[in-house]
Amino acid sequence: MADKTLVQRYVHVLTVVACYWFVSITLVFVNKSLLSGSEKLEAPLFVTCYQCVVTVAACYAIRAAARSFPDRISFPSLELDMNIMKQVLPLSIVFVGMITFNNLCLKNVGISFYYIGRSLTTVFNVLMTYFILGQKTSLSAIVCCATILGGFYLGVDQEGAAGSFSFSGTIYGIIASFCVSLFSIYVKKILPAVDGNIWALTFYNNVNACVLFLPLMVMFGEIPIVFNFQFLTSINFWFMMTIGGIFGFAIGYVTGLQIQATSPLTHNISGTAKAAAQTVLATHWFMETKSSLWWLSNMVVLGGSLAYARVRQLEMKTNTPVRTVNKV
Repeated sequence: MADKTLVQRYVHVLTVVACYWFVSITLVFVNKSLLSGSEKLEAPLFVTCYQCVVTVAACYAIRAAARSFPDRISFPSLELDMNIMKQVLPLSIVFVGMITFNNLCLKNVGISFYYIGRSLTTVFNVLMTYFILGQKTSLSAIVCCATILGGFYLGVDQEGAAGSFSFSGTIYGIIASFCVSLFSIYVKKILPAVDGNIWALTFYNNVNACVLFLPLMVMFGEIPIVFNFQFLTSINFWFMMTIGGIFGFAIGYVTGLQIQATSPLTHNISGTAKAAAQTVLATHWFMETKSSLWWLSNMVVLGGSLAYARVRQLEMKTNTPVRTVNKV
């Protein structure tokens, strides 16, 4: 019986990890198709905003299901509270920047280079932890960050040598990495406003984002682009847009599920391994030929990321007191 229980646990973990990989990789390929495919819409803000609308709709759908099946589904109340919306607003501004620059990066670079272009999140995590939280980082963690920076530089160099380097795409990737780091820090600060419920935070965050995107779309002239889009009545276009929104909502769920089924460290390792698989899959899917140094740059970034995750795990185990400094 014990062996059966152990097998069931392994099957559960493998199923959860497989779901995370499937949702994450599919989301990247769907967004790439929407942003630079045959039916691409030159309005990345509108594409991102629509995905936020789908997320809000998904929240309402699950809430309705929770009311019908309270014993099976648990979901928080979704009554809009203006006070909570105001408290969540700073996080929403960072969130809008994060998903916008993430999609702009994906629009301008290939999926195979996407991981390298977005690889500086760990480095920004260390910097933000010091400048915002006042926490110092160990020498081992700094060495890991230096390794990631070296891999990033080599990857950019090799992308340029191959003639496929996008300066704007790389800059968007760097800004997106910064926003991801800032977002993770603000989440911890804002969660108490929604009683620590991540689904309530997701709901309010995406409602705010929908509102924030409207003036941005007007400012960047996307409204006439959308109305004049030749595939605006295409069922395939709206199907892909909706699938992107559903998978954008689902990634939040499967990420939490993977952390719950494994651990934060295993989640980081799984995410890093997923990025490697995504890179290999993209090169085969788009029939790209890359140099040995280009592959080496990916291995360096992957190795640095894995090493950083391991270093952080060991530091948490030792419970070393963290020295803090006041940042005013």
